[in-house]
Formats: sequence, C-alpha cells, structure tokens
Amino acid sequence: MSDIVKTEAVVLSKLNYGDTSSIVSLYTESDGKISAIIKGGRGPKSKNGKIIDPLNHLQVIIYKKASRDIQILSDANLISHFVNLKEDLDATKYGFAIIEIVKNLTAEHEANSKLFKGLIKILNMINDKIEAPGFLFGRFLLFFLSELGYELSIDKCAVCGNNVIANKSLGFDFNTGFICSDCFESHSGLENISTELYKLIFCLKNNRKSEIVNVDLMDKFNLLMERYLKFHVSDFRGIQSLQVYK
Repeated sequence: MSDIVKTEAVVLSKLNYGDTSSIVSLYTESDGKISAIIKGGRGPKSKNGKIIDPLNHLQVIIYKKASRDIQILSDANLISHFVNLKEDLDATKYGFAIIEIVKNLTAEHEANSKLFKGLIKILNMINDKIEAPGFLFGRFLLFFLSELGYELSIDKCAVCGNNVIANKSLGFDFNTGFICSDCFESHSGLENISTELYKLIFCLKNNRKSEIVNVDLMDKFNLLMERYLKFHVSDFRGIQSLQVYK
C-alpha cells in the first residue's frame, strides 16, 4: 500500500518516458531526492506535465511506496517558476548548475530540511537579483559542501594551525584545506592560491560582499571547487552546466 505524501519540491531534471509519460527527479522537503513518474504527463490535457519543469518550485502529491524505485506523482501546483532567473542567460547557467550538483551529489530518500531551505533561498535570491548569479552560486556551493560533510576550513592553516593571513600567496591541499604562506613555502605539491582568490572564498563563506568579483576569478573558484569535489567524490565528473552555457 502506498503512502500519500504532500510536500514542496524543486524539479532537478525531467526525461521523456514511453509515448506520453515523463520521469522527474525532485528534491523534496519531506524525503530529499526522489524519482517519480508523471503518467500521461506529455499529453495535451496534462496540467502536471506543463508545470513540472527543471528549476520549478512546486507543491506536489506523491504516492510513495518503499519497495518502488520510482514513485507516482499524482498532482502538482506551481509555487514559483523563477521567471527572472530563466530570462537571464548567466542566471540560468548558475541555476542549472545548482540543481545539477544537488541531483548528482545527494543520496536518494535522505531528507535535509536545511539543504532544501537553502536551495529555495538561493534560487529566490538569483531570481530577485540580490547579487551577481555567479557570486550567489559560490555562496551556495560552499554551503552545499558543508552539508555534504566536506566543509572548507579557511581560517586556520591545515599544517601549523595558525591563522591564515591573506597578504601573500597561500597553499591549498585538496585533502586538508588551506595552508598559510609560511608552510606553503616549506611544503611541496600544494596548489597556489592567490590573495584575490582567497579573499573571494572568505567573502563567499562568511556572507560578506566582495570588492573583487570578475568572471576570471569566479572561473578560478569554480575550477578549484570542482577539483576539490573530484578529490573527495570518486565518481564526480564536474559541473556540466557551467560548460554548456559558456
């Protein structure tokens, strides 16, 4: 027997299935990431099929059965489709990058209320143009890493434990984190982090505004974080949305 679950959800992806149906990946408030089928969702009279698109924020009713890998989505109502986000190419790129990492790096059926609320908050902030989309993506990515258990420690040197001071080039170890300038000079095999990049990461992590925000610097941040994730998550292959929308 199925349980009837009413919950909020963000659509992560949508695929055609059979002649008229669709299968969607949702990140839900009640159950975390789940897969669900919309039977007849591609039919001309289907209300659900028209509103259940990637990035949309919905209220859904799902028939959930523990023995099923794919649940049944019976009804959906639109809460927000983030129209401003979807009309801006840069915002769209980072919006899709956000739902891509949530889909690829979260486990099925593991609810995380804090992550769900953070996901809704960041999509609304991008939609409302609170800050540049790339900067907001960076804030979410560091928050997301923390929720995955891979939080970056940026205040203390991973070698000596002293405070990290951003007045010289620093080191970065993909296993342990940031290395102060003194330890960086005496250790090999570390990534070189410029003062500007460290200050950007510091501002992103501590919710401060940065005076240094440009495309090249954000690209360096994204590349560093992709490499960090690849080090810790063996099957992670990068954030494809950042490449598709270049």
